[in-house]
Amino acid sequence: MQPSQLAKSYKSASISTASPGSIILMLMDNALVSMTNALDGFELDHPVLRNEQIHNNLDKAQQVVSVLQAALDLGVEGGFPQQMFALYDFMLEELGRANSRKIPEPIISVKGMLQDIRDAWSEMLVQQMAGV
Repeated sequence: MQPSQLAKSYKSASISTASPGSIILMLMDNALVSMTNALDGFELDHPVLRNEQIHNNLDKAQQVVSVLQAALDLGVEGGFPQQMFALYDFMLEELGRANSRKIPEPIISVKGMLQDIRDAWSEMLVQQMAGV
């Protein structure tokens, strides 16, 4: 089996055996990587490659944020899921603005927000596993 096939097989096994909480963490990590790759695109000199890298990676990040938003259980009392829904809406708008205008500032802002959420989510998973 080729290394790329092994990697795909490993990734598939990781996802199929992961807890729902771990899958959310993986999705957040994927979106963060896509935003980093989009920001790296601003460093490219060739305008077509630059715009392509920015667009493709922001498109991926938006898709992941949409999945995170869709995963929210809006039936939970207390308003937290609704607040997260609105925050994800804001992130999607900002990433769309960054993509249409090819500006890095909204990406940097959204990446920081999502990193904070990811870190809190990760900490919550660690505490759950520790039984805290």
